[in-house]
Amino acid sequence: MIMLLVDVLAIYFLRRRKGPIAWCVVMTCAGGVALVLGGILAGCFENHFGVFRLWSYGVFLHGSLLLVATAILQWRDHRGPAVFSALAALAALMVALDAFLIEPGWLEVSHVRIASPKIQKPVRIVVVADLQTDRIGVYERSVLRRALDEKPDVILLAGDYLQTMGDHDSLERELRNFLREIRFVAPMGTFAVRGNVDPPCWRDIFKETGVTVVDAKESFDLGALRLTCLGMYDSLNTSLEVANDEPDRFHLVLGHMPDFALGKIEADLLVTGHTHGGQVRIPGLGPVITHARIPNAWAAGLTELPGGGMLLVSRGIGMERDYAPPVRFLCRPELVVIDLVPEEKETTDER
Repeated sequence: MIMLLVDVLAIYFLRRRKGPIAWCVVMTCAGGVALVLGGILAGCFENHFGVFRLWSYGVFLHGSLLLVATAILQWRDHRGPAVFSALAALAALMVALDAFLIEPGWLEVSHVRIASPKIQKPVRIVVVADLQTDRIGVYERSVLRRALDEKPDVILLAGDYLQTMGDHDSLERELRNFLREIRFVAPMGTFAVRGNVDPPCWRDIFKETGVTVVDAKESFDLGALRLTCLGMYDSLNTSLEVANDEPDRFHLVLGHMPDFALGKIEADLLVTGHTHGGQVRIPGLGPVITHARIPNAWAAGLTELPGGGMLLVSRGIGMERDYAPPVRFLCRPELVVIDLVPEEKETTDER
């Protein structure tokens, strides 16, 4: 409501004083008010995501309104500012359409192929990270079905399943019933670790679904490979040590946060989520924020680690909820399919 008042005052000023200087003054003042106001009011949220939500309203709603008003009011006497304002409003509209309506539901299935002499026959792993939803809708159901359509040998669930300020129990039941309905299991096992938005009772999501739930560091013998699952607090430990007692067998470590990759991890592949790839990425700069202590360059995709092994960080299925703006920009949601293949058969495997 305060910003609407600012909009009215700005438009009134532009009607009385036209020209490039007046345009710059109005835009600078309105932008300054939006920044300060967003920062002050976000204190009510006690969450910096509230700042981003308010600022997104300032940019895409109030900013676009002022730009359109400027284009109309300046068109007759000052074509330069008018054309610039019209193009800027169009650009803001296109970014908003992509970020709020298109990308959040535009799933990308990323295929990663890793050849290793430790692998005797191909193993397909599907990584589902950060479903992080406040509803089990068509999109969420289609993603989980798509994971099964990839015919995985192993499914890894990297945490952050539900995030809602509403009825968490009913949402939990709905997800659990759907997982049972589609039989969300893989031949070599389906494993789930806890994410940072998951409540203490998060294990209830997977009751009687066939999913192996891991709340503390634990290793599993999967025959073709060894899997170590981390507890949530282990995954954010930058000094974590994970030993590999069987160096001749492919060792995979699953955790929610990627911070543990900075520790001493004796593994061939580390798999995580949490960062959402930044969720918003700026061309030339990369992710705006990752909430992780790893370098920004590691925040999405496959990275060769300095100490050996590889780190795979999924951009995740969903996005931040609650106070955060429901947005993705230049960072589509991602389902990751990993094919582990024997090194000597890398060029002939037909799978």
